[in-house]
Amino acid sequence: MTRGPAPKDNAVRRNSHPHATELVAGAQPGRELPRALGITTAGAKRFWKTWSAAPQTATWVETDWAELEVTTKLVDALYLGDLKLASEIRMRVAKWGATVEDRARLRMKFEPEPDDIEGQAPADSDEPDLDEELYQLLSE
Repeated sequence: MTRGPAPKDNAVRRNSHPHATELVAGAQPGRELPRALGITTAGAKRFWKTWSAAPQTATWVETDWAELEVTTKLVDALYLGDLKLASEIRMRVAKWGATVEDRARLRMKFEPEPDDIEGQAPADSDEPDLDEELYQLLSE
């Protein structure tokens, strides 16, 4: 004698999600940073450049782009010294799948680009190391 109802003959996993978002892992065309935003810091400009070309933007609609504009203004203020905005920015970018953990929670998967070359080193960039600048700002 067992407890509970007998299992169904055609048991189906209830935690599988066939509607996971699959995106191509390559950069998107992106958009130009609107001058009307008045972005002044290199860190915020890099933030816009990174996110406007992210694979996630392939599915974005105008409201998503508006959210990126608002978040970029917050990032600009962060780089100008308003450190209270860091948690707000983190919450906003988590909704876009900023980290591996965020993408897992959102059930977001990246399909490799067809012409990806295994082990290819990223191209050198002439941009300054803004991570060092942000680290200095946060450690003050």
